[in-house]
Amino acid sequence: MEIVSNVENVRIDKYLSENTEYSREFIQKLIENNLILINDKKVKASYKVEINDKIIINDEDFKEECDIVPTKMDLDIVYEDDYVMVINKPSGLVVHPGSGNYTNTLVNGLIYYTNNLSDINGEVRPGIVHRIDKDTSGLLLIAKTNKAHEILAEDFKQKRVKREYIALLNGVFKQGSATIDAPIGRDKNFRERMCVTAENSKNAITHMKVLKRYSNYTLVSCILDTGRTHQIRVHMAYIGYPVHNDPVYAKKEATSFGQFLHSYKMKFVHPITNKEMEFEAPLPLEFEKFLETID
Repeated sequence: MEIVSNVENVRIDKYLSENTEYSREFIQKLIENNLILINDKKVKASYKVEINDKIIINDEDFKEECDIVPTKMDLDIVYEDDYVMVINKPSGLVVHPGSGNYTNTLVNGLIYYTNNLSDINGEVRPGIVHRIDKDTSGLLLIAKTNKAHEILAEDFKQKRVKREYIALLNGVFKQGSATIDAPIGRDKNFRERMCVTAENSKNAITHMKVLKRYSNYTLVSCILDTGRTHQIRVHMAYIGYPVHNDPVYAKKEATSFGQFLHSYKMKFVHPITNKEMEFEAPLPLEFEKFLETID
């Protein structure tokens, strides 16, 4: 990860904790292990950044002392062969270990289920080609071999893997469809949030189509041209129709279920057989039941 500082006279550990997903303690560990360089030089946590400092974070090289414990888990396997798996992930399940959480993630369940997972992304992310948020449910593609992983990773990069999401939005969206083209970057004031911003951002495009309108809600499908962190959640909040029950971007108290956002459909070309694959996953039961109450 590379960041160019836009402030001065702020401690490096404080600055990075406010501008990345990592805690100040974790940043300090990276610095102690010489995994953060400023202008290609090692620094101490007390270093105060200058305007235009080039900060390199070698977080992929850092391994905390931990064991990823295999955990028996009821995996909803939509498809599996010798090369790939398609999992229907429930809301509330973290995809892979990180930031101090090394138990009860999807990876813990995967390594209990099989020893055949790609290891390109290291010990804590075996098989993980892409991810979805903890409280987003739905389809996730897993690589079982390194060759399959490399091909799928390139397919994601080249936007050849097609995914469609279903979301329930707060409010009644009047148009039939919309395309939101607005760059996304990390929120300066809230480290755990992303936002639409022109600073240190990346382009983000979401195509949204109305499926059904309710008295106070709108059910929509979303297709992404890009895959930014929290993209659908940020874009929907940006246009004034946040995803229902979103604990971060909706200005209402949320239940433990989290945002009503589901990775519903996935299309890709099999990395080994070249066969076109298409899968769908039904909405989670809690999502379905809530729709019944507002119908």
